[in-house]
Amino acid sequence: MKSVIQTLWDKGWAVLILRILAGFGFAAHGYAKLERGPAQFAVALTGMGMVAPLFMAWLVTLIELLGGILLMAGAFVRPLCLPLSVIMVTAMIGVHLPYGFSSVKLRAVTAQGAQFGPTGYEINLFYLAALLILAVAPVGSFSVDGWLDKRKRLLHASP
Repeated sequence: MKSVIQTLWDKGWAVLILRILAGFGFAAHGYAKLERGPAQFAVALTGMGMVAPLFMAWLVTLIELLGGILLMAGAFVRPLCLPLSVIMVTAMIGVHLPYGFSSVKLRAVTAQGAQFGPTGYEINLFYLAALLILAVAPVGSFSVDGWLDKRKRLLHASP
């Protein structure tokens, strides 16, 4: 008898949930960069010593925004995992690594609310793990990739 986890995996539910959460996270970060203006993000990239910071700011913004939307839809998941992973590794090494592992550093709770310090690389590792799982997981039924796969099989099976 199959376990519940194996059944969820086989039916694509586990991958669907992971894909939607990771995709939403990337899309939200891309949208935030777009809303503030990629030129503002380019300032941070300049501080990191990035080559062509304005171009890279636009590129990262669009990859996160569009890549996140495509991940949620389950479209081009495997090819998207590489550029999204590069973004995560760059952010982890260039920004978060000096602040240690923890993503939550509570400094104080004031009348204005909780005050946090700089975030560590914990969340970057979770995104990288999610992307690795999505890159090797079977194409889910609830995805554009799954629909395209099924369509291709049907076309090749036709006489």
